[in-house]
Amino acid sequence: MAAMTDAATTTLPDGLFADEAGCPRCTWCQATPLYRHYHDQEWGFPVADDRRLFEKLCLEGFQSGLSWLTILNKREGFRAAFAQFDAELVARFTEKDVERLVQDAAIVRHRGKIASTINNANRVLELRQEFGSLANYAWRYEPPAGERPERITREVARTFITSPGSVAMSKDLKKRGWSFVGPTTVYAFMQAMGLVNDHLEGCHARAKALKARADFSVPGR
Repeated sequence: MAAMTDAATTTLPDGLFADEAGCPRCTWCQATPLYRHYHDQEWGFPVADDRRLFEKLCLEGFQSGLSWLTILNKREGFRAAFAQFDAELVARFTEKDVERLVQDAAIVRHRGKIASTINNANRVLELRQEFGSLANYAWRYEPPAGERPERITREVARTFITSPGSVAMSKDLKKRGWSFVGPTTVYAFMQAMGLVNDHLEGCHARAKALKARADFSVPGR
């Protein structure tokens, strides 16, 4: 018990906290066990599945103006509402579906964002025709090694609002007719899907995410 207490009370770098067992994590996930699970198992880990990628990009759009925890708490509701984010099914939604979803308390009832999800599902199908998959398209924007800082501290992370890659992807998606895909939203998507690893130095999940990326086969390469 003494060893556990010592680990838990060890002074950590700014931006990290330790749980009861002394496991260091980024402070933004401190609020709930669900948040910590998302941080530990998903955020920053590479994704190649088109449904998961479409879900992440849509939910980052819904998050605009809200906390990510609000979206995470409603994620199962979003999945049920949007056919588990199967783009082919969502692309068939009609105005009746928009009216139904505006009344669905299990999601964020923002008409513009609901309509955007349907629009973007159609845009996913177009990307697949050109690139084979949404994954093939998205991973083209992985930043080159030299572009990223060697150490991700809280001070450095505070500057991560956009990136050259998120600006370029946002511009291209908008040109293709996507909506709710500004550079900040796209950068959050890049963080969530593992195009970048923004776990802070000292966070236990950083090394796990780095290993996952090393073992990952990049789509389209």
